[in-house]
Amino acid sequence: MAAAKKDRDRFSTATRLRLFGEQTAARVYRSQTRRQARRSRLTGRAALLALVLCSLIVALAYPIRQYVAQRADIQEQERKLADARERTEELRDAKARWQDPAYVERQARERLHMQLPGETGFTVLDPDAETRRRTDRGAADRAWYVNLFDGVDKADRSSTDD
Repeated sequence: MAAAKKDRDRFSTATRLRLFGEQTAARVYRSQTRRQARRSRLTGRAALLALVLCSLIVALAYPIRQYVAQRADIQEQERKLADARERTEELRDAKARWQDPAYVERQARERLHMQLPGETGFTVLDPDAETRRRTDRGAADRAWYVNLFDGVDKADRSSTDD
C-alpha cells in the first residue's frame, strides 16, 4: 500500500508540475550562467583586442604620416625637376637659334630697326603719338605731387560734368 501511495504521489499532477518547474529552472539557470560566462569572456577578449588595435594605430600613425608627407615631397621635387628640364631644353633651343646668323640678322632688323648699307628705311609716324608723348614727358618733368593734384582736379572736373 505504501508503494501504491508512492506511485500515486509520483504521478500526481502537482508533483509532476513541481518536478517540471525545477527542471526548467535548472535549465534556465544553467543557460544563463553559460551566457554570462560567454559574455564575460567575449567582453574581456573584445577589450584586449580593442587595446591591441588602438596600440597598433597609435604606433603606426606617426610613421604613416611621415611616409605620406615624404611621398608628397618626392612628387613635388619630381615636378620641379621636370619643369627645370623643360626650361633647360627651351634655353638650349634658344641658344641654337642665336647661333644661326640669319636669325640674328632678323632679330636685329625687328628689334633694332637695323638696315644694311644700300637699304632705305621708312618710319611711319602716328600723329596722335606725338601729342601723347608730349603730355607724358611734361608730366615726367614735374614733381610727383603736382601730377597728383592735377589728377585729382581732372577727376573732380569729370565728376561735375556728369
